[in-house]
Amino acid sequence: MSRPTLEVADILREHGKGFIERNRSWLNWLHIKVLLAIQRCRTAALGGHVDECIRCGDRVISYNSCRNRHCPKCQANARDRWLAERSKELLPTRYVHVVFTLPHELAPLAYQNKRVVYGLLFKASASTLLKVAADPKHLGAEIGFLSVLHTWGQTLQLHPHVHCVIPAGGLSADHSRWIHPRYAFFLPVKVLSRVFRGKFVQALKRAFQQEKIRFHGDQQHLNDAKRFHSFLRTLFRQDWIVYSKPPFGGPHYVLQYLARYTHRVAISNHRLVSLENDQVTFRWKDYAHSNQQKNMTLKVDEFLRRFLLHTLPRRFVRIRFFGFLARRKRGLLLPLCHRLLRPAPSGPSRSDSGVPPCRRGGGIMKIIERLYASPFLNGTPAYDTS
Repeated sequence: MSRPTLEVADILREHGKGFIERNRSWLNWLHIKVLLAIQRCRTAALGGHVDECIRCGDRVISYNSCRNRHCPKCQANARDRWLAERSKELLPTRYVHVVFTLPHELAPLAYQNKRVVYGLLFKASASTLLKVAADPKHLGAEIGFLSVLHTWGQTLQLHPHVHCVIPAGGLSADHSRWIHPRYAFFLPVKVLSRVFRGKFVQALKRAFQQEKIRFHGDQQHLNDAKRFHSFLRTLFRQDWIVYSKPPFGGPHYVLQYLARYTHRVAISNHRLVSLENDQVTFRWKDYAHSNQQKNMTLKVDEFLRRFLLHTLPRRFVRIRFFGFLARRKRGLLLPLCHRLLRPAPSGPSRSDSGVPPCRRGGGIMKIIERLYASPFLNGTPAYDTS
């Protein structure tokens, strides 16, 4: 893929300081940390190293990445390392992709209580899959899967949902055989939708009773118990969206499929079109109109505000494993799944160096010098965060 002509970092270098000054009333330390990390990513401010080609002697300077999980430039290497580890766990069977989405009425609640609501989204969706799959009417098996949290829609508005990637089938109750799905879409989505809605609303009610969630601003009226429970009743007036694709591909294809979802951020640099007159234009896909590609233009402040909607709480885990893939179970049950199916093919190999070959001579690049990081750019701090 060609290098993008515009990056989020470019927008921050030009407008980041002014954006912080104008929005100090709601920005917190985590927002500023994310903005600062993206702006400094792969610049002299973070240090780097000098690489020399062992074949032609050509030298290049490589600057360090910020490794912030919200940075559009830092996800490729993290994704490749993660996929290399997952390649050993893939089963020789087809896989299923299921998406659980929270209704838009819950978006303000989610924004004000990210850690609690996103945690409940993981737990309710996982519990739904495990319960429905264990029912003999549907599959009658113990399944295993991974879930990935996404919080954005194509226009960067808050749209919390989880992507679940599941081997098509599961272990019998006595772990003696592998049970294959009886439905084209693995599990009935209407059943999943209703069970998911019931489990999430019940969990939300418990969290409120335990005073784990609070409301501010125009949501403050929901701090009253009667109004909150009245709000919960409105959530049963519509079906919640659960989307399931038919089983697809085998283990080799799954690695490519997972790469689309596991280490994405709210917007990639390749979707950015232009930065002109304090306005950002980016591409988005209109799912309501046959996936048409359209352009959207926003003021810089609004673009960055929407970007920061998707910062996750500190140490919040956004990729989780459940069922026989849960960490406490996989050591015992994953080898059993392999034996009940067939020997799994070996995963793709990759270079351990992580350094791309020389562009001129094609030889291996060897690090010959380390460059020290500096907290200053052009003699002054990148941002005044006081």
